[in-house]
Amino acid sequence: MDLVVWRTFVTVCRLGSLSAAAAELHHTQSAVSRQIAGLERQLGVPLVERHARGVRPTPAGEAFRRHAQATLAEADRAVRAAREAGDGGAVRPLAVGATPSLAAQIVPAAVRGVLEAAGPVRWSLLPALSGQLHARVAAGDLDVGVVTDAPPGLPQDARVERRFLGLDEMVVVLPVGHPLAGPGPLPIAALAGRTWAEDNEGSAALLRRHAARAGVTARVDLAAADLPGKLALVATGHAVALVPGVLRAALRADVTAVPLVDPPSRGVYAITPRREPHPYAALLLDRLAACAAEGGLAPAAGRPAGPLPAPRAAPAAGARAQTA
Repeated sequence: MDLVVWRTFVTVCRLGSLSAAAAELHHTQSAVSRQIAGLERQLGVPLVERHARGVRPTPAGEAFRRHAQATLAEADRAVRAAREAGDGGAVRPLAVGATPSLAAQIVPAAVRGVLEAAGPVRWSLLPALSGQLHARVAAGDLDVGVVTDAPPGLPQDARVERRFLGLDEMVVVLPVGHPLAGPGPLPIAALAGRTWAEDNEGSAALLRRHAARAGVTARVDLAAADLPGKLALVATGHAVALVPGVLRAALRADVTAVPLVDPPSRGVYAITPRREPHPYAALLLDRLAACAAEGGLAPAAGRPAGPLPAPRAAPAAGARAQTA
């Protein structure tokens, strides 16, 4: 089978549209349709079905997509390995992923430490949510991922090793000049009745649990597309918000962070694939641990150092069960 056709099929599934896949792959839509039809003839089963907004894989198509995606990732690694060997065995680029809050300061600082110790190393940084990063590390697309165990938690996966970096205590962010802005710590009950903004379900779950322990309700009435959007809602006085404590030094100037009494926290982990570790992965893990301590992450005695805990219960339908 032609891997070009496999890549076309995987792209169609990812984008949910023949025309969008054609534009991304620089094909015509009719060429994409012919490739999918030819693949269906080879396999003897329908792989996609049309719906109101485009196309989606059939059950057979979804089963094939998972294996095809893994095969394509392995093929891409084979090409990279051959080219790197042809360049005289140069070290491959270091591919790093991190949640947005950890990509803001701790991870770039840790990579700077690697570069100072090892010399010039090509590297890349992918900001994404923890679930997405875990999948990319497990597939071998990322050499190191820096993730959190905020709800819904991290899955068990024999393909991944992890290292606990510390506990990140969440803080509340208020507009500059807010009556409750100050050194804190602030009880969550003082914010009862305020409008909260959230950009992901993981942070919202931490907020609701913390409020429930204090016997109050946190009204998450505003949804933001991302962390900058959430901070913009706070800065303009529309809401207050819960954000990771590691962000305190990187916040915009028109908001202020206030610690909470008995704050909710999340564990921060560095995860690496068990197969083919990058030559500089161990060095980066050591620098991440140092930068995590410098960045305010607290150690936690007894935090697990072996397999990840079992996944938590799935969130309610429609919730964005991803961690930031």
